[in-house]
Amino acid sequence: MAQHETSPATAKTPPSALVAAVLTMVLWASAFVAIRHIGESVRPGPLALGRLLIGAVALLAVVGFRREGLPPRAAWPGIAGMGVFWFGLYMVALNWGEQHTDAGTAALLIGAGPLLVALLAGFLLHEGFPRPLLIGLAVAFVGAALAGASSGGGDSAVLGVLLCLAAAAGHAVGVIFQKPALSHASPLQVTAYASTIGAVACLPFAGQLVTDLGNASAGSWAGVVYLGLLPTALAFWTWSYALAHMPAGRLGAVTYIVPALTVLLAWPTLGEFPSGLALAGGALCLLGVGLSRRQPRTAPETASSAPEPPFAEPATVGEGRGETADVSGPARAQD
Repeated sequence: MAQHETSPATAKTPPSALVAAVLTMVLWASAFVAIRHIGESVRPGPLALGRLLIGAVALLAVVGFRREGLPPRAAWPGIAGMGVFWFGLYMVALNWGEQHTDAGTAALLIGAGPLLVALLAGFLLHEGFPRPLLIGLAVAFVGAALAGASSGGGDSAVLGVLLCLAAAAGHAVGVIFQKPALSHASPLQVTAYASTIGAVACLPFAGQLVTDLGNASAGSWAGVVYLGLLPTALAFWTWSYALAHMPAGRLGAVTYIVPALTVLLAWPTLGEFPSGLALAGGALCLLGVGLSRRQPRTAPETASSAPEPPFAEPATVGEGRGETADVSGPARAQD
């Protein structure tokens, strides 16, 4: 967790943290809709590069204003991994996936990301594979299969589901890298420099970005700027602020509203509404996340005094996913 995180056991959640959490969820939900709309004129890789360039510049400006400087050397391996996988792979795969599936279904599938985080933590961090995790994985797998079969798009629909799951995997790997980085640097430093590395990783798309934006409408230009400044720079920062003032598990639960908000936003703006089968599959993905988070019962005398597990949540969202996250929580449908 962040070095300056307030202990949930000793501090009440301030209203400003709740506002920050809700703002983050709304912005991440809007990102799914914006990506779906802009994807008609800007290709996946260039869109990720444009978004990251704008977000990185904004975040680095805040770092300079706050005089936080460069992170310690020990934080850079985690920052680099987070930048490549969460900001780079996640955003490219999500942008591509949303060309083959609607925004609501994409958000529901990204919700399975924390299960992959927990799975990786079992292998890489030796946290084991408890029965609730395995049951949750099985349920989420069935949900993803239903979502893939929900559209008449055939192979195209399946490709969209696989790309969204690849995005969720990128988020999961990014979270694994993020945790050790946050023990050495502030959330703002980690987010700012990770987004910068993500932009560098996407530089091979620079030529396509110039071409696409050269042919794009003013609305597409505005959409790229919006994605960079709000769902990326601002939302990742407000997530970090909220996590510094709220228990990770409680904040992680808030991310469950992202798919619902995405569906509500996509309906009037894009004219999209997931099919019943897609909604059922997405609901099973989220149910799998919930099942994987179940903890064994503890004795009454020890339950209230037990410390919160170091890995209890995301996105991060995540859109999302970026912001401080623990590994077993719901997605940060961090976009």
